[in-house]
Amino acid sequence: MGDCSLTLGALLIGDRSWVQPAIFLLVGAGLLVVTVYVRAGAAAGTRLAAGLLKLTAFALLAACIIEPLWSGTRAKPGANLFLVLADDSASLQIDTLDNRSRGEELKATLENDLAPWRVRLAQDFTVRHYHVGSRLNSVEGFAGLEFESPASMLGGALDTLRSRFSGRPLAGILLFTDGNATDLSDRDLERIAELCPVYPVLPSGETAGSDVAIESISATESAFEDAPITVKAEVRATGTQPQQLMAELVDESGEVLETQRSAPNEDGSSTAFRFQTRPDKPGLAFYQVRARADSDGAEPTEATDANNARTVAVNREQGPYRILYVSGRPNWEFKFINRAFAEDDSLQLVGMIRIARREAKFDFRGRAGESSNPLFRGFRKDPDEETESYDQPVIVRIGTRDESELRDGFPETKEELYRYHAIVLDDIEAEFFTTDQLTLIERFVSERGGSMLMLGGPDTFANGGYRRTPVEDVLPVYLDRPPTPKPGEEFSFELTREGWLQPWVRLRTTEDAERQRLRTMPRARVVSRVRGIKPAAQPLATVRSPSGERLPALVVQSYGAGRGAALLVGDLWRWAVARGEDDEDDLEKSWRQTARWLVSDVPERVEASIAETTAGDSDAVLLQVRLRDAEYRPLDNASAKVEIHPPGDEPPLVLDAEPSLEEAGLFEVTYVPREAGAYRASVAATGSDGEWAGETEIGWTSEPAADEFRSVEINRTLMSELARRSGGEVLEPSELESFVQTLPTRRVPVTESWTSPLWHNPWILLVVLACLAGEWGLRRWKGLP
Repeated sequence: MGDCSLTLGALLIGDRSWVQPAIFLLVGAGLLVVTVYVRAGAAAGTRLAAGLLKLTAFALLAACIIEPLWSGTRAKPGANLFLVLADDSASLQIDTLDNRSRGEELKATLENDLAPWRVRLAQDFTVRHYHVGSRLNSVEGFAGLEFESPASMLGGALDTLRSRFSGRPLAGILLFTDGNATDLSDRDLERIAELCPVYPVLPSGETAGSDVAIESISATESAFEDAPITVKAEVRATGTQPQQLMAELVDESGEVLETQRSAPNEDGSSTAFRFQTRPDKPGLAFYQVRARADSDGAEPTEATDANNARTVAVNREQGPYRILYVSGRPNWEFKFINRAFAEDDSLQLVGMIRIARREAKFDFRGRAGESSNPLFRGFRKDPDEETESYDQPVIVRIGTRDESELRDGFPETKEELYRYHAIVLDDIEAEFFTTDQLTLIERFVSERGGSMLMLGGPDTFANGGYRRTPVEDVLPVYLDRPPTPKPGEEFSFELTREGWLQPWVRLRTTEDAERQRLRTMPRARVVSRVRGIKPAAQPLATVRSPSGERLPALVVQSYGAGRGAALLVGDLWRWAVARGEDDEDDLEKSWRQTARWLVSDVPERVEASIAETTAGDSDAVLLQVRLRDAEYRPLDNASAKVEIHPPGDEPPLVLDAEPSLEEAGLFEVTYVPREAGAYRASVAATGSDGEWAGETEIGWTSEPAADEFRSVEINRTLMSELARRSGGEVLEPSELESFVQTLPTRRVPVTESWTSPLWHNPWILLVVLACLAGEWGLRRWKGLP
């Protein structure tokens, strides 16, 4: 980091041979003066003042004998570089209180080549001039400033200068700007601080009028069924505060979905508007938020309207998300789960239901000549050799894609199991699975990133023999030494503090309505008991007995790349049976939200994401594509094509993503948006052998004007931090002349030494004469000899 401290110099002795004689003369003169004034008949203060004056004169005369020199270092003229960087962005068009724009003030300071500060700067340094807006440009002078660039790429420009002048004697940068950079973050400041001292020069005038701006916009997707998309916009009013702010949520067709009003915060901070909506269809969509001051009369005048609207991309994957449900017996739970999923096109339930356990070989086989299990009669029309035999469990498959899916029972290979996004185990004992299958379930969660949910019942958790199996590691509860249940107990359902914070656990939009729903829920009678929950797990719901005993009911945890969940209540179906005809079907809604939470964040074979980056001096986007093989390992030997659809009528552009050297299976491509608007990108991936790996779609927005006018105020805080980290200081135009005069004595890369004799300067003789005259006048005044 640079250092802007001044170099004051040092005092040197020119002739050391006269040091001792000078000391002897000074000591002798001092003894003589002390002797004379001790014997003088006057007040002590008078004698002291007169003696000090004469001693000062003698000390200066003695110092002249040793020829003192003043020595220091200064910038070697012309050996150091100094950059003058002018912001040419549109935000400098904003008017100030003196009826001129910020840009006009800075331009008046810069365009005069004969200004004293520019002449002095050119005398001491080699000066280079630059304009910066959307890109960095080297210029001869500043007459061409127009302040029309839609972005202030100050971070990219300073970073480019850091690379361009690396290893060269760069003394500093004068940065003429309003501080509203569109690409400066704390990480950028740390990197730029290595460049040299940066001296921001900010306009002195304050912003005229008022303004309403959307500072930021974001969208989040939740499993909450009534409003799965939440769009949040931070709106800030500056200047004269309006009585109310109004914000609208608009879809791609221009239809206003929702309008909200709120009073601005009294402390001047931004006001948060949250819109909740449910898209008509899955996939990529764009939503816009518009904000303005809400007034009954005429529309208020704003500094700019370029910051009153922002757009955000929302990508709801279409699915289908496949959930494998394994049950040890037909039950009511599957009926309601299947009914709930049937109303959601993005969820697909694949069921394996055991309707009969394995029979002994000597049991009655049914009809004469029948070798298959009679309990399986009527479910399939396959030949006898393909049906379940009499000593095998009878399994019914529901919702499979074809006849081959799950034909041999629960999957035994990664490729088969990893096709699913989540697994639900309902009242099925551990002995149903082989050891390899139990290990495969654990790897499905830890390696593939899937989710596993175990439901309560007589044959699950500890009662199902899952203790000391790989599945126990996935579960968020301890299975050893479960408490002994009490017969006939009934439990009421309650949410924990963590549960209240999870939208997918709640079924009502308000807390009062949710509490009322919980009070009317039927009591549970089947609860699987466990010793406790694991340290990293989150209890989202509990059940309480009439005696006040609390037991965990819904517990979740992260495990490896996926999630493990335990729903220890085994008779949630009572919830649906007990509801009235006009009551809302909360059970189906709860199952859909739970399923969406299970499949959310589960990785796909092809995933795309957007990261901001810099291409040269321009704001760019970095499209990252992660590819995985059938076992969800990183897929390196593959190809990924990205088809970008710009806004408007421009034709799509097809780019090849290149493999990254930092991460296996990661492919990247950089794209520089040229137009403002919404962008869509379709990604198609194939393996080395030409096998289809998958496809996905992603979108983003480019709104340089909204970013440029995010705030119309001069950003003194950001520029002060930039100056502090780089070793510079913040200046105003009126301070430039005095500041430039100090630059040669500041720390710079290339310096030269200088010396100046002090002993024959006129001011030393004047001080000696003044001291002697003062001492003589004081003696005459007080009547001393």
